[in-house]
Amino acid sequence: MRQFKSESKKLMDMMINSIYTHKEIFLREIVSNASDAIDKLYFRSLTDSTVGLTADDFAIRIEIDKDARIIRVIDNGCGMTAEDLEKNLGTIAHSGSLNFRNENEKTENVDIIGQFGVGFYSAFMVGDKVTVDTRAFGAEEACRWESCGAEGYTIGKSDKADVGTVVAIHLKDDTEEENYSEYLEQYRISELIKKYSDYIRHPIRMAWSTRKPVEGKEGEFEDVTEDRVLNSMVPLWKKNKSEITPEEYNAFYKEKFRDWEDAARVIHAKTEGQATYNALMFIPKHPPFDFYTKEYEKGLQLYSKGVLIMDKCPDLLPDYFSFVKGLVDSEDLSLNISREMLQHDHQLKLIAKTLEKKIRSELEKMLTADRAAYEEFYKSFGVQLKFGVYNDYGMHKDVLQDLLLFTSSFEKKPATLKEYVSRMPEGQDSIYFAAGETVEKIEMLPQCDAVREKNYEILYLTENVDEFALMMLQQYDGKKFVNICDDGFDLSSEDEKKALEEKNTAAKDLFDCMKEALGDSVQAVRFTGKLKEHPVCLTSEGGLSLEMEKTLNAMPNAGGEKVKAQIVLEINADHPIAEKLNGLYDNDRDTLQKYAKLLYGEACLIGGKSVADPVEHSKLICELMLK
Repeated sequence: MRQFKSESKKLMDMMINSIYTHKEIFLREIVSNASDAIDKLYFRSLTDSTVGLTADDFAIRIEIDKDARIIRVIDNGCGMTAEDLEKNLGTIAHSGSLNFRNENEKTENVDIIGQFGVGFYSAFMVGDKVTVDTRAFGAEEACRWESCGAEGYTIGKSDKADVGTVVAIHLKDDTEEENYSEYLEQYRISELIKKYSDYIRHPIRMAWSTRKPVEGKEGEFEDVTEDRVLNSMVPLWKKNKSEITPEEYNAFYKEKFRDWEDAARVIHAKTEGQATYNALMFIPKHPPFDFYTKEYEKGLQLYSKGVLIMDKCPDLLPDYFSFVKGLVDSEDLSLNISREMLQHDHQLKLIAKTLEKKIRSELEKMLTADRAAYEEFYKSFGVQLKFGVYNDYGMHKDVLQDLLLFTSSFEKKPATLKEYVSRMPEGQDSIYFAAGETVEKIEMLPQCDAVREKNYEILYLTENVDEFALMMLQQYDGKKFVNICDDGFDLSSEDEKKALEEKNTAAKDLFDCMKEALGDSVQAVRFTGKLKEHPVCLTSEGGLSLEMEKTLNAMPNAGGEKVKAQIVLEINADHPIAEKLNGLYDNDRDTLQKYAKLLYGEACLIGGKSVADPVEHSKLICELMLK
């Protein structure tokens, strides 16, 4: 019995129990090693006619022996000598594939997957014994390597007659926690090949047993075994775009990403240089059922030379583009020893940055060339783009601002900020907006009258995140955003503002009396010149609007504390109600305070804010009607 080198017991235990998070990847690792061995011999066959094999002769075979609980992965690649076995399998973390790749890195047609040489030992996650029978090309005899784990291994002679390698894994017995027998089922092996090794460029074959009806004998069946290729071999994303039809793209998308509809857009990119990769991404037409939940996992599939490394690599997509589905295949990423532990290196960041630009470019193209399709897309994912503007302190607002849509008072259609600014009349220096539950409710706000009278466009914000996104943008094309429900909003002339200020100063005692009746419900009461036909409205002071107050208070709050906007009750200085209030202050202050409560309740209803005490409000209406 020979002992492993490199403190093998500790390293193997760590590798089996810590490095790999999914036991099923053992098959990916063993198949990848087999592919490496074939690549080496194929590379030699290009210059050595004695190999006697062409590209079509190479293959990987998987055999299942249920009775003996053995899985065999067989290749007709370069094989290994006893010295190779000692060097490659006797020393954990030694990689012959990496050495071969380094020696031939300037040669074309070299595509070696393995780099770190520990993937082979993943077999011990599912097996209690592994046997390797191998014969190197040109060697006179075959060798056998055998091990039951970290205790050590043996190397001896084998009766293998042909060139290549057979890796036989004897599966562990099933336990309450683990079902190892699943790897003896042909459907499970096929599933794992399809998931991880579908694009290994050599055919992966397996004898496939099925029951078929006996021809001419109704009701009778027979067992039939056929040789089946389990993998596709040629990745769709490595083909030229001109060779792929829209139907092929959509069939691939629906199969791989389990959608029942075609994708809204396909992004097929190949980049060489600082970041070398192939990418195939899809913009869905609708969100998955869990998209706006904590359970949703973003990310693109990550391949290295056609081998799946990670099913969802979150670092390849920013949160605001998390709806994108697809994959990236790169040969240049630095992989850690298990392939599924990706180093967060400069290369990965470069790829992520270029993917972000390509996604944004495709969305801009859709917005310009197919507006109807973009508006449909935006119904599903527009909220995510707005969150992207708001998150990270507005770091990404320049990337996203031209992708945003808001319903506009102009033709009641979605508009971009660029379109809004392009329609601004001379003299307008701000972008006006109002927030509410629906477009219809916003249009009924008293503050809208003054804006419409000036022929200014209004953006109607109906999503909870809308106002927060505009607050983070602050301005667009030099035009600041103004909430028409803010107390500072006023389109009056300077003379009109001065006259209004004098009225408010003169009515200070009146407002104090009304404020006394309303208590903490309002911050202040004052006259306004922004209303036309309406008698009252609510506005807010400071940065917290009425809609923000509702949104924030609807969110879970561990402390249970509620935020409160600083509300101002504004009264139309030119409405007959103003004269009525002045008269009551002089003659009936008790009734004045009742009017204050009634007007505040009416302003709440108009502004979309619930009345705190509907019963009191109803009584006040009846009482004042009878006077």
